[in-house]
Amino acid sequence: MKPAPAGPHWSRRHGGLPGPCPSPTGPPDLLGAPVTVAASTARPAYRPARFPGAPLLGTQDRHLVGRFSYGVTPALAAQVRAAGGARRWFEQQLEPDRVADRQADALRSWWPSFERGPAELWERQVAEVEGGWEVMEDYARWALVRRITSQRQVLEVMTELWENHFNVPAVGDAQFTYRVSYGDTIRRHALGRFDELLHAAITHPAMGIFLDNAVSTAKHPNENLGRELLELHTVGRGQFDEDDVKASARILTGYRVDLWNTWKAAYSPRDHWTGPVRVMGFSDANADRDGREVVRRYLTYLAHHPATAVRVARRLAVKLVRDDPPQALVDRLAKVYLDAGTELRPVLRALVASPEFKASVGAKVRDPGEDVVATYRVLRAGLARPPAGRAGGEYAVRAMLWQVGNLGVSPFSWPRPDGQPIDSESWSSASRVLASMELHWTLAGGWWPKQGISYRTPAQWLPRKRIRFDLLVDHLSQQLLHRRSTATLLRACCEACVMKPGEVVTADHALVKWDFHRLLGTVLDSPAHLTR
Repeated sequence: MKPAPAGPHWSRRHGGLPGPCPSPTGPPDLLGAPVTVAASTARPAYRPARFPGAPLLGTQDRHLVGRFSYGVTPALAAQVRAAGGARRWFEQQLEPDRVADRQADALRSWWPSFERGPAELWERQVAEVEGGWEVMEDYARWALVRRITSQRQVLEVMTELWENHFNVPAVGDAQFTYRVSYGDTIRRHALGRFDELLHAAITHPAMGIFLDNAVSTAKHPNENLGRELLELHTVGRGQFDEDDVKASARILTGYRVDLWNTWKAAYSPRDHWTGPVRVMGFSDANADRDGREVVRRYLTYLAHHPATAVRVARRLAVKLVRDDPPQALVDRLAKVYLDAGTELRPVLRALVASPEFKASVGAKVRDPGEDVVATYRVLRAGLARPPAGRAGGEYAVRAMLWQVGNLGVSPFSWPRPDGQPIDSESWSSASRVLASMELHWTLAGGWWPKQGISYRTPAQWLPRKRIRFDLLVDHLSQQLLHRRSTATLLRACCEACVMKPGEVVTADHALVKWDFHRLLGTVLDSPAHLTR
């Protein structure tokens, strides 16, 4: 299921349809002035015009950059052209340490509590100085603003993907103490080896607290993490039985957190279960009281298992290609994954080079977070640092968390271990489309949020002092959608704004003075913006 197709009803906000807007004009001249032609040669109504803007990326380049970023902006397109095309830009992005990102890195200082240790965070909550939920809301806001701002777009996309795959909700009175550290850990490994990512995630205190491994002991092994490790994080259902779950839980014992007291995380050899263990094809004498090495061997075995290769390949294909990726593509990606020793970069290269990826243009719907981030990006909204504490509650960087929640889900709030859905159908309901339209409408008008944000004025969106409406629609289509306008888009804009294609727009026109939000909102409501 995808967003409703464009049509006469598509962007109507108020009142009835104004009816057809036939165009008496011929092809645009370079000044944007109407060119009258004989009725016998008049072009059809809603024939899109062509505004001579900056060069646009080709369809496949736009497709690649769109899937591996949070929205193609004119600035990002210029970077892609400077890199020599989308594939070269992609290769640069696969080495994020070589991509300067000072502005995004500086955002972290906006929220000082990210640098506080677990004990201090807990003490501040108990003393009612700052609740854990407040720190975690700020963490979600930081993630959104970083995705808007970052020059390392591929890293941001992959970090979000794995942070959902190894989901640890940011809500909760215990795991919040380690949740920022956990996100940093995922980010460090998001473009590296899956076996190293797996080990770092499974042994992290935040994961241990969430799935009860932090209180699992040799005498009383807790099976939660042992089960989810097999079912969600690696091989998947049908590959293991209950005896495997029990052995998995025993192997993982020893990683403890001193909950509710010092909050110190440490490995406790006396709490590690010893004795022979077998999980599927993995077996070990497990005789050492310090079980960290058997854990590493076990997780390495799981990461290199063919069933894990297929699950990783399928997850990447569902997120980056389409909801129902062909099995042939999944199998090829799984082979690359195993041949590369679980390195993720070769898998991503193979995915991008595949005919299935190239054929999937427009096949993925943006989820709530992607919609909010992409909309802020293409509108080029300037964001300011919020005041310290809880002052300035309506500042944009705080309000955007309410905006994304209104669309369906806030970052890191999915309560279950499986992480929020990455398929399109989950985010394609009628209510979701209406919520997105409301978001676009509000931001297009600059109505809310109003604090801590700067919007471009309608006059700033005009590329010329005088421009025909159909040329203006094409210009905005290039700016916001990074593609030429279509007859459908032109008709929608004409009907939403009660304009004719050949009508001339200036800074004094009623459209610019009162109704420009209708035009911007209609372009943003396009399926081209709702998909990636």
